[in-house]
Amino acid sequence: MGLFAGLDTEAYDRSYSDRELMVRISGYFKPHKKRVLWAIFFVAVVSVAGAGVPLLVSQAVSALAGTPTLPAIGLLTAGMTIFGVGIWGANWARRRLLARLIGDVVSALRHDAFQASINHDMTFFDEFESGRIISRITSDTQEFAQVVQLVTDIASQVLLVLILLVFLLRISWQLTLALLALVPFVVMLTTYFRRLARYVTRRGFRVLAKVNAAIQEAVTGISIAKNFRQEAAIYGEFNAVNEQSYQVNLRRGFVLSGIFPVLNVMSAFGTAALLYWGGITAEQGLVTVGAWYLFMASVDRFWFPMINLSVFWSQLQAGLSASERIFALIDAEPAVQQVDDRLVDKSGLRGEIAFEHVYFRYSEQEQVLADFSLRVAPGESVALVGHTGAGKSSIVKLITRFYEFQDGRILIDGQDIRTFDLTDYRRHLGVVSQTPFLFSGTVAENIRYARADLSDAEVEAVARQIGGGEWLETLPEGLQTDVGERGGRLSMGQRQLVALTRVLAQEPAIFILDEATASIDPFTETQIQEAMDLILARSTSILIAHRLSTVRSADRIIVLENGSIIEEGNHEQLMARGGHYAELYNTYFRHQSLEYINSLDWRKSDGGGYSGGQG
Repeated sequence: MGLFAGLDTEAYDRSYSDRELMVRISGYFKPHKKRVLWAIFFVAVVSVAGAGVPLLVSQAVSALAGTPTLPAIGLLTAGMTIFGVGIWGANWARRRLLARLIGDVVSALRHDAFQASINHDMTFFDEFESGRIISRITSDTQEFAQVVQLVTDIASQVLLVLILLVFLLRISWQLTLALLALVPFVVMLTTYFRRLARYVTRRGFRVLAKVNAAIQEAVTGISIAKNFRQEAAIYGEFNAVNEQSYQVNLRRGFVLSGIFPVLNVMSAFGTAALLYWGGITAEQGLVTVGAWYLFMASVDRFWFPMINLSVFWSQLQAGLSASERIFALIDAEPAVQQVDDRLVDKSGLRGEIAFEHVYFRYSEQEQVLADFSLRVAPGESVALVGHTGAGKSSIVKLITRFYEFQDGRILIDGQDIRTFDLTDYRRHLGVVSQTPFLFSGTVAENIRYARADLSDAEVEAVARQIGGGEWLETLPEGLQTDVGERGGRLSMGQRQLVALTRVLAQEPAIFILDEATASIDPFTETQIQEAMDLILARSTSILIAHRLSTVRSADRIIVLENGSIIEEGNHEQLMARGGHYAELYNTYFRHQSLEYINSLDWRKSDGGGYSGGQG
């Protein structure tokens, strides 16, 4: 594997100029103008005080050249002390201000990046690894925080260079011009390092995102890895990514740390040249020996901030690269586009759904729906059945606006679905996925997730609508049972019951269920069906059914094949036709029927044993 393999840019990445980035960054400081002005003031104090030190030194040299007096020496000592304390105090105040300022700015930046992420449609999360997105919100924003500190340090160094330049011109304009002649070489070298630093830094962040993604995938799938005894395999994959991260960041470290020694060597050659030429000019009487000495003593103070500026500039590229990746995430265009932000009427949705000649594909090579039309009446429950890939999940994803369709119209209560405010529209949707997701916390907190205003008593009242609350008795601590990460401490049936109770509390106009395929015990199935009946009685329902009881409870069954409706009707009507639904029934549902179970019991009692066939 090459050093930079797998570190290509994401599809939504874009390049920004340094000016664009600085303008964008400055926008985050506008709400904190007062603190910024105070920081600038303390930066100026540090720079002026720092430049005042060589002035005092020059006065000390002049005094020593004549007849030094005790009061003069005392005055110079006091001056040096005041300057030292002033520099320390101004630096302390500046860093205290910046700590608060950086915290506020990074918090705002993370807020914007996170908000942009959660507002993206599901296409975005299907295409891009969540670990890499997380890395931009966490690691990159932290790296960005260093930019603020660096900018103030750079400002301080620039001001110090300007003050020292004036001081050097006063000593000897000839030697100062010779010194300035060396500056273009420093600028050229810095420009080269700037480009190289941006290049390696970008890849450093990308490989860090890759490490984060590998860790997240390994931790999330650890139970599967242990089931198949693949701990060594996931360790090997992580080790390969981690080694790549080491190599990439090692190269980055060499680049960023190499500029200091190179510039030090350049400054040493420059100082040696000035020392030689200055000595000749002093010998020729063009400058005094004292001025020449003071100039050479001050050159070191000039080179130090110049070198720091160059080093800071290369380090600044790390922060700019981080901000570039963050702004790319914030600026990424969502695939789902709303043409208006119409709020749902106060009376709520009736729940009428209409697909009119809809075309939908995940990619150019993956057409799912073509000229698809379907109408669901308010309050009607519709079960979608069909083989994998028939288009069942795609239909519900379009209703929820998780994905964008390419042509046709989807109407909700006669209104184009693209005209609704998405946040307001989704408040009227209740969705239970095939693997119900529960957040860490208690059962009560998960039920309250859809209705934060519900009291404990109201939550319990909703939960007890299902079978008189008998299912709560199966939980160790009832509604206060901790569900664990992703609901891992509950069985699949219990998770489904919590998810259905959450929807029951929400009272949505449209209910969407992608039913779980996992087998559950008869008691839990009865409870689930009772919860389903309560929800179906109050809403328009779209059901991706895997249980015979769910299919039979629907008002209408839609049979799909390759994104088209080939049959529709109720269970009895479709079975009587003996078409595709009857075939699906014999394949997926027949073994769940009471008749089939009774036939097995009859065979067993007749001495034949279980045949295992499905007829």
